[in-house]
Amino acid sequence: MADRPGIKALLFDVFGTVVDWRSGVARDLGQFLSRHAVPIDSFEFADTWRREYTPAMEEVRSGRRPFVRLDVLHRENLVKVLTDHGIDVTAISTEELDELNYAWHRLDPWPDSIEGLLRLKRRFTIAPLSNGNIRLMVDMAKRAALPWDAILGAEVVRAYKPSPQVYLDTVEILCLKPEEVCMVAAHNGDLAAARQCGLKTAFVIRPTEHGPAQQSDLTAEQVWDFIATDMNDLATKLGCPT
Repeated sequence: MADRPGIKALLFDVFGTVVDWRSGVARDLGQFLSRHAVPIDSFEFADTWRREYTPAMEEVRSGRRPFVRLDVLHRENLVKVLTDHGIDVTAISTEELDELNYAWHRLDPWPDSIEGLLRLKRRFTIAPLSNGNIRLMVDMAKRAALPWDAILGAEVVRAYKPSPQVYLDTVEILCLKPEEVCMVAAHNGDLAAARQCGLKTAFVIRPTEHGPAQQSDLTAEQVWDFIATDMNDLATKLGCPT
């Protein structure tokens, strides 16, 4: 069991760390693309849609654009990617595009996530620290039975990771000190930003997040406080009972 002095709360990245975004988005896209006879692989489309995620948030982080919810950015990015693939979005109803955009609300947890989170919840306060907005996180949690104690993240603090404000304001909301909070993520960049703000860090390896072509976050790039193969392994390392 690893040393865990003073940790009172765990904050979780969600997309890729707790849930399998790629398979869930591709599942809904497959139905949509088939219905409209669009000859594009659904996983390829999901990857393209996801690549618009960081540039869209950077517009907000840079101050060039006021804060808007991730649902808004996802919807704008969806229209962009459809248009880039030669699809006439004006021929598709607003309701159908909105429903497809909500694919991000219907993602499945990794097989170990629920059991691991329930173990961790017995000893720590657990909450998402995601760029996803509140409605998105609530819908996902209710569908997937994610046992959060609270819904925290970008919309609560009106900023996107990895801005320091996201981590520090969330710690303040919990009435804790940074060293009493541990950020859990499958992404080295997220953990690096959290560490710079004084949080403890836990790396959970998700080698299939981006499918067979994944090139990043396959290993820990720093000596994080905890390194785990999955959520159950993290719970064991943090001394949580089975």
